[in-house]
Amino acid sequence: MTDATGGTADALLAGLDPQQREVALATRGPVCVLAGAGTGKTRAITHRIAYAAWTGAVDPAHVLALTFTVRAAGELRARLARLAAAAGDVGPTMVRASTFHAAALRQLNYFWPRVVGGRPPALIGAKAGLVREAAAAARVRVDDGTGTGLADAAAEIEWAKTTGVRPDGYPQAAAAAGRSPPAGAADMAAVYDAYERLRRERHLIDFESVLELTAAIVLDDRAVADRVRDAFRCFVVDEYQDVSPLQKLLLDAWLGDRDDLCVVGDPDQTIYSFTGASPAYLTGFTAEFPGAAVIRLQRDYRSTPQVVTVANRLIASSAALAAQRPPGPAPVLTCYADDEAEADGVVVQIRALLGAGVPPREVAVLVRINADTERFERALARAGVPYVVRGAERFYERPVVRQALVLLRGAARGVSPRASLPQRRPPEGVVAATTPFAEDPTPLPAAVRDVLTGIGFSAAPPGGGAAARERWESLAAIAQLAEDMHAERPAATLADFAADLARRAELGHAPGLDGVTLASMHAAKGLEWDAVLLPGLAEGMMPIVHARTPEAVAEERRLLYVAVTRARRHLYLSWSACRAPGARQPRQRSRFLDDMRLR
Repeated sequence: MTDATGGTADALLAGLDPQQREVALATRGPVCVLAGAGTGKTRAITHRIAYAAWTGAVDPAHVLALTFTVRAAGELRARLARLAAAAGDVGPTMVRASTFHAAALRQLNYFWPRVVGGRPPALIGAKAGLVREAAAAARVRVDDGTGTGLADAAAEIEWAKTTGVRPDGYPQAAAAAGRSPPAGAADMAAVYDAYERLRRERHLIDFESVLELTAAIVLDDRAVADRVRDAFRCFVVDEYQDVSPLQKLLLDAWLGDRDDLCVVGDPDQTIYSFTGASPAYLTGFTAEFPGAAVIRLQRDYRSTPQVVTVANRLIASSAALAAQRPPGPAPVLTCYADDEAEADGVVVQIRALLGAGVPPREVAVLVRINADTERFERALARAGVPYVVRGAERFYERPVVRQALVLLRGAARGVSPRASLPQRRPPEGVVAATTPFAEDPTPLPAAVRDVLTGIGFSAAPPGGGAAARERWESLAAIAQLAEDMHAERPAATLADFAADLARRAELGHAPGLDGVTLASMHAAKGLEWDAVLLPGLAEGMMPIVHARTPEAVAEERRLLYVAVTRARRHLYLSWSACRAPGARQPRQRSRFLDDMRLR
């Protein structure tokens, strides 16, 4: 080791706190890093890789760093490149950072012609088309014409394949897991079976098959296993609490009987159990690898002590975060009379933040469900505050919302039995009515609900999967807009409502990219902002009404913890006592607010 290299290695360690330094010094596995929110886990693992490369502990060309998103893989590569550039050494840039699926797909495409023969199967971009054909072949109706049933059926197939459940075992496994398939469990199993048969007949693979087939080739062919294990000798896996059984199968195939594995994760940020992810691999790491080094990162460099205190109270685990930033403002909890008052109040808080110099891009409103962004979209649009919607389609771009707008405009044009009467120009100076026809006497909310019922809206949420619920929530948001307009303007007509929706949609498309972020709590994972606003913290929304088991409620708690820890300095929490003014069923604030001791 040269003096220059030694100096570089020492400089790498000098920039780390004691726990991060311990991670960097643990250059060979097995290593388990339990990294709390904001504790600098990416910094720790990139410095670990760089330090191991510079000291000769590992050959960087034989390191595979696995992440769950392309963005995370890119961030890892960028940080390694910056470390390499600072030292004038290309070694760390030789590390391969990739998602599980991308790494597996490269191997599958390479080995398939050599092991199986012929061209590799073609990758399915989306399952919906094949699921539709499979349902028809199985004589099961899952397509309701909106795409919701197909999306939910595809999600069930993904969950089953991710967790290693075959079609014949689906009914029992779905019942045990509390799944809600779009068709009965037996019918869903038939669709799943037909889907797999069609996929194989047409020489197709989906993303789950990519992982499964790659693992099978490595496990079944000794020559392939030797080549893969020679290429990849050291593994780093980020967000290990989100690993699924299928990903674990592939990782085990790559590892073989070796243990040079460093995993990084946080059990308190497990929020994807519904997709098949399991924190058991992280929490059980030392049982699988006795003698593994376990290092906890608990110094929070992201958030102020005030934000960290709220987060610690919410989770109340032994791995409490220790804030490293200077003190900041106290978190603010507000109760509003109703949802619209909450949306307007949130905008008032945002404008105060912007007035104090916080850039719009450093402000985020995080909601539990995607459909709830609509009221904040229109409140921000009314106030002229730019915004962007992250991780989901904008409300007025959602297919079901576009469909509803078309139907409402059509219904507004056809409501009058006097449509054939001649129209007279209003006298000069008199504003014409929205429509020149005599209006249908049906109250606006009832008229809107009648239109929405034709595309699947019901009084109560459906019992299907996530796609069905999100569709219902979008339609429910439109129905609520009609209720709100009727409360403000009792004489408002269906044509008035359709015109108002069109104006809202037009305003919703206007903001530029540098704006306040609107996102679901799930979509916010891995991100952070100077200011975070968390509205909708009422029972039925947080925890969500569908969370009926202790395990599901615990995951809702972790989801709120993730949302709280996105805030660096400013944290606003709120809830509304009623859905709309005068509602007969008042809400209760979220039980989690009591745990956070916010008043």
